[in-house]
Amino acid sequence: MSAEVTSIDTRSRWAPLLLLGFAVLWLVASGALGLLASLQLTQPRFLDFCPFLTYGHVVALAETSFVYGWLANAGLALALWILARLGGEPLRAQNWAVFGALFWNAGVALALGGVATGDRTGFDFLELPWYSQPILLFSYAAIAVPGILAWSGRSREMTYAAQWYAAAALFLFPWFFSVAHVMLFKLPVHGVMQAIVAGWYTQAAWTLWIAPLALTVGYYVVPKITGRTVRSYEFAALGFWSLLFLGAWTGGRHLIGGPVPAWIPAVGIVTTGLLIFHYLAVFLNLRDVFSLRGAVPRFIAFGLMAYLIGAVGDFLTAFHGVALTTHFTYVEAAQRQLALYGAASMMLFGGLYYALPRLSGRAWASGALVTGHLVFSVLGVSLLVLSLAVAGFAQGRGLLDPKATFEAIAATTRPSLIAASGAQAALLLGNFLLAVNFFRTACCRDEAGAAVFTQPAAGEAHAS
Repeated sequence: MSAEVTSIDTRSRWAPLLLLGFAVLWLVASGALGLLASLQLTQPRFLDFCPFLTYGHVVALAETSFVYGWLANAGLALALWILARLGGEPLRAQNWAVFGALFWNAGVALALGGVATGDRTGFDFLELPWYSQPILLFSYAAIAVPGILAWSGRSREMTYAAQWYAAAALFLFPWFFSVAHVMLFKLPVHGVMQAIVAGWYTQAAWTLWIAPLALTVGYYVVPKITGRTVRSYEFAALGFWSLLFLGAWTGGRHLIGGPVPAWIPAVGIVTTGLLIFHYLAVFLNLRDVFSLRGAVPRFIAFGLMAYLIGAVGDFLTAFHGVALTTHFTYVEAAQRQLALYGAASMMLFGGLYYALPRLSGRAWASGALVTGHLVFSVLGVSLLVLSLAVAGFAQGRGLLDPKATFEAIAATTRPSLIAASGAQAALLLGNFLLAVNFFRTACCRDEAGAAVFTQPAAGEAHAS
């Protein structure tokens, strides 16, 4: 695939490259931790002599390094780069993003150290000790400065869907992160209110931050590689605003059956159904990607399908009759893996493979490693989600049977969990291939590959 290096790329590369480098390192670390946690489900005595690596610690470490290490760094890097390109000007105030990236990743490392030594919070997507959260909040604000300047100082009044999602992610994360910090740690609410706030934060982190960062990539890269504008652009705006207004309200579905006012789960169920419109709009806008070949479109196409399938799964499991079986089982873990890895990560992989040659000025060092990463990622995600879903339904049926013992339930789910461990191993291998290829490409001093790229007279701010 031919690519162009513009002046925007060469003058805006340092902050995105630094963030992407950290992202890839955290991806490998989270993969190793995820494999370790999966092995401990079927081998409870594995590493039981090490209090820092018990199952509870490892799960929290894997989730934190994946969400705040991999997804955050990769999503922010690509969002900054895309905002610069569509804004028509190189990134300004890049030093803010560079220092913010350093402190953000130091904050993530501090949080992991706290989790390992026992400072867990017990909240999904927020396994961050309270003392690391202000560091992450101010670091994020510093990283966002060049992106906000690129958005507000764009050379054209017209905006594109990719810019909407990127700007939303930059603005909204500090808001709901600070609210959760105050209500859960600084001036903590008590009783059932903790579960309500935690459920709201979990859903906001997905719908108002992670998903918009992934969709930024989809809405920018797909028109670039297809050579066509987004289909039905009026639906893109409706899909964007429906996600922003309805997304965080769907968190109530996680509280079905809990000691909360009945209207909270009811609102979550209704908004989950209404949000299907957003997913259909995204699918219709980006469906051209399914007609293309190559690693970039295949990563994004897989992510787009996972995004839609995950929406249908969320809607079906929001009903009381289904939630009775799936609630508090491995089905919820399968849904989470489908969203975070199958949808968000696969789109970010596509964006990374598209962006790095333009940021570094070099073609990817190895096409075979790109293909290997694609194969292991697709197989790993598919097997992981399927095996966890099968284990979850078996677990749910067993828990509803008063005659079933926990030993019998564990024996029933064991084969599926062993398959899940194999899937985690495949994902880790794929991540390792990406890391090797990334650093060979980004750090190589051989300039022979630079001849592949052309220098167009203007940037690409005219397209979306």
